[in-house]
Amino acid sequence: MASLAIDKDFLLDFAKLDQSVQTRVYEVFGKFDAATHAGLHLEKIKNARNPQFRSIRITQFWRGIVLAPQTGDTYTLLKVLPHDDAYVWAERRNISVNKATGGIEVRDDAALDEQLANLDEQTTGRTSGYLFEHIKDSDLTRLGLDEKAVRFARLLTDDSQLDAAQPYFPTTQWQVLYGLAAGMTPDEVWADLGAEILDDPVDTNDLDAAIRRSAHRVLLVDGPDEMMAVFANPFALWRIYLHPAQQSAVDATYRGPARVTGGPGTGKTVVALHRARRLAERREGSVLVTTFTSTLAESLEDGILMLTDNPEVESRIVVQHVDRLAHRVFRDAHGTPHVISSADERKLWRGIIDDLGIDFSETFLSEEWRQVVLAQQVSTADDYLKAKRTGRGRRLGASQKAQVWQAVWEFEQALERRALHTHETIRREATRLLENRDDKPYRHIVVDEAQDLSPDQWRLLRAAAPEAPDDLFIAGDTHQRIYNNHVSLREVGINVTGRSSRLSINYRTTAEILRWSLRLMHGTQFDDMNDQLDSIAGCRSEIHGDEPIVKGFSTRDAEFAFLAERIAGWIAGGVEPSEIGIAVRSKTLGDAVAKALRKHRIPSSSLAEGRGASESVSIGTMHRMKGLEFRCLAVCAVSSKQMPALSAVTPLSDDEHTHQRDLQRERSLFFVACTRAREQLLVTWHGEPSLFLAPLV
Repeated sequence: MASLAIDKDFLLDFAKLDQSVQTRVYEVFGKFDAATHAGLHLEKIKNARNPQFRSIRITQFWRGIVLAPQTGDTYTLLKVLPHDDAYVWAERRNISVNKATGGIEVRDDAALDEQLANLDEQTTGRTSGYLFEHIKDSDLTRLGLDEKAVRFARLLTDDSQLDAAQPYFPTTQWQVLYGLAAGMTPDEVWADLGAEILDDPVDTNDLDAAIRRSAHRVLLVDGPDEMMAVFANPFALWRIYLHPAQQSAVDATYRGPARVTGGPGTGKTVVALHRARRLAERREGSVLVTTFTSTLAESLEDGILMLTDNPEVESRIVVQHVDRLAHRVFRDAHGTPHVISSADERKLWRGIIDDLGIDFSETFLSEEWRQVVLAQQVSTADDYLKAKRTGRGRRLGASQKAQVWQAVWEFEQALERRALHTHETIRREATRLLENRDDKPYRHIVVDEAQDLSPDQWRLLRAAAPEAPDDLFIAGDTHQRIYNNHVSLREVGINVTGRSSRLSINYRTTAEILRWSLRLMHGTQFDDMNDQLDSIAGCRSEIHGDEPIVKGFSTRDAEFAFLAERIAGWIAGGVEPSEIGIAVRSKTLGDAVAKALRKHRIPSSSLAEGRGASESVSIGTMHRMKGLEFRCLAVCAVSSKQMPALSAVTPLSDDEHTHQRDLQRERSLFFVACTRAREQLLVTWHGEPSLFLAPLV
């Protein structure tokens, strides 16, 4: 009986087809077994580059391209295109087998041949200055490049030529060259391929075996019902499907805490969710899935529900943000805490400053308490004198430290007298309670967006599960740190050395949007939470689309009028309003954007009130964009007076180090906002552009 496999790249195309064409695809492939009986309705294609390509009629105007098996009965759906385009596609493209991974690769052979001829002509007589002249042929071959790809690599003189080759070059082979061009060594690229690499030799002529091995690229569907479910939710599949490197991290058994890192859209959250399910399936105890905010926790809970169809497994997974855990533990022991407001906390610090007559601001003392005293569990004046103040910027002499410690002591005494708490003191007490318990509430803990957790939150999580194999699984990216939390995992009792893996393929954003966004981070350095520097070199996307639109205006009214016009164009082009997002730096700006959209009769809703209905465009602050994605996204009012936000940056004259760290956090916030876009990114400003934009415009 004939069965159908679907190239996952086609699912992205399918989502963009007109409804009438989608319906015909349902009908044709729902009866695929009957259609392929004895080859009925599958036609050979004249002049096709691969003799196994077949066409199948969808409508009078549309054709599907199918890869027929050499032996067996598994057919692979590759494309659905207008009649003439379908035959041109088959004439230009071929299927090959990667000799390192054993997976299939779709390649535009005609374009590659044309570029080889052009490069040959351009480099005639050249003896040096080639992009990969420092890489041996043997390394290129070991990394899966075939003879034609090696010849192509040898002719490249600039990485822009490599960027231009992505649409037609074999995907995995392009990723290898991209990694090498980004500065990775052949061994680092080999490690990056990870679980994709096969131990046994590969028969590059056996396409049928390659199809069976290509779970990262080809989806095998079991009957018409499963096929219809896949077509009904193509983007949902991309959110939960696993690349081999991701699958390896999900399935592994670790001797202690483990971590997965990677740039935006590389599937860290997907891996975390699958990891939680896998741990729950082991029946060793309950699994906590946690993150920094309640909004992200709700998104994680939706993901768990999407992944699990077994009530028993689902019952062993608890999803809640880290402060909710702290409050629950505290409340069980002491009852509901009384939390001091931010305004009252500032007044308390101000009163202490005035009483002691010391020359420190409320903000400085508050951050010193959080970033040094609480972060390092300092409890005495002597301990504070010895404490590391890395990253605090302003140097303190012994007498100044004594003044600060006196202020901190007075602050904590005042909280105790008034029976008041901050979220930090609640976490501290909850951690103490958990450390004294032999019966830990969780066997495994999975942490998403790890870069935004504070040291005391990490200590709380460390205390909530026993130290054992597979106790903590951590996913994050310090380039996306948008809160003022810096931590060394070693110093909070979590050692991930030797148990870290990196993801590099972006599944959310087009290559054009990703490349532009990465340029925002050029020249900046980030820690990796493990006493080393982090890097997103090699982060890449396999999906191509339009270049971002980056445009400035003389006035805000002109900018917002253009914004409304662009959004109306997206909607007229078939984009649902709910698939459109607008990111701004402040709620006040968001309100102004909403007012401008109302003038053009474009409905909108605020992300502060939850994701909007299907008929409204979502407007939110850059912080609210965390964890979300939109088909089309506008990041507006990126002006010098708005980004970075003046209130979020310590004046240079007050503390140079903290000033630079604040700027880096604001840059990361802008980076996070831009990488929420899947297909279209619009960045606008009025007046002078932000200093983050200046090098790009």
